[in-house]
Amino acid sequence: MTTTAAHPTASLLTRLMQRQEVALLICLLAVMAFFSVTAENFLSVRNVTNVLGQASLALIAGIGCAIVFIGGEVDISIGSLVAAIALPLITIMNATNSLALGLAGALALGLAIGAVNGWLAAYAGINSLIVTLGTMFILRGGVYLYTGQRAIPDDAQLDSFIALSDGRLFDTIPYAAVIALILLAVFAYVMRHRPFGRQVYAVGGNPEVARLAGYDVRRVKFACFLISALLATVSGVILAAFVGSAQHTAGMNFEFQVVAATVLGGVSLAGGIGSLGGMALGVLILQFLSNGLRGMNLPTEWQLVITGVIIVAAVAFDEMKRRRRLGS
Repeated sequence: MTTTAAHPTASLLTRLMQRQEVALLICLLAVMAFFSVTAENFLSVRNVTNVLGQASLALIAGIGCAIVFIGGEVDISIGSLVAAIALPLITIMNATNSLALGLAGALALGLAIGAVNGWLAAYAGINSLIVTLGTMFILRGGVYLYTGQRAIPDDAQLDSFIALSDGRLFDTIPYAAVIALILLAVFAYVMRHRPFGRQVYAVGGNPEVARLAGYDVRRVKFACFLISALLATVSGVILAAFVGSAQHTAGMNFEFQVVAATVLGGVSLAGGIGSLGGMALGVLILQFLSNGLRGMNLPTEWQLVITGVIIVAAVAFDEMKRRRRLGS
């Protein structure tokens, strides 16, 4: 009787441990437990909420990056887009004293870039890595030219805009983290329970099979790039609020941080596999890892080395899983 009762429990635990999210959650808890002992004030409310606020930028952009990856494509232009959308945002706010108009300008630029990336990759058939690599350089060069490599300050100083960086829900949780969690919940629901999500997984898993099933493969991929650009725009707005200006160095290497967290979170580079929950845990692992290493006063070089080793290990693990699936 005891053996029979224990068997379902053991089976349930085995299935849970095989879930990517559970393994990532255990890794996150292990990282936090380690640094709670080795880094002073690591688990203080102030430090944890500050980390959540800092992680919100990568988390928001990571949602779009993960959706593009799941759809079988790549978008590495998000770092430069984060810098570029701050230009119309700050310039229009300074000229009109209106946050709504500034947001409209930023959104227009972000969606235009997403549409260009999406059309070239989905409809023109150009490799998305090449497309977004080109967009990354074009946008970064445009930002350098427009700013003259000097920051454009936020002269409007609108309370509603400043609240994005300084405001806290219940005087504890940064508004940026609240926005990130809401967006994560919305898009996680879409990807798991709405037809669009199923189409993205199908297209990323096997475009030909998805086409035979009646899905418009090009339309789905185009939509993925629009979503990625939209969410990168949201990250760019929050970053501009944090720094209080439009800066030519904003978002530098941001795309690699986001891609690293996305891959660490179990989103396959081959497409069709992964979850937004896993991506979010990947973001938090890297963010808490970075914060803990700084708390230990470890030199920046070693922080980069350790983070790089984790990323390479995550990619290698993803490739091993992919080969195992193909072999079976």
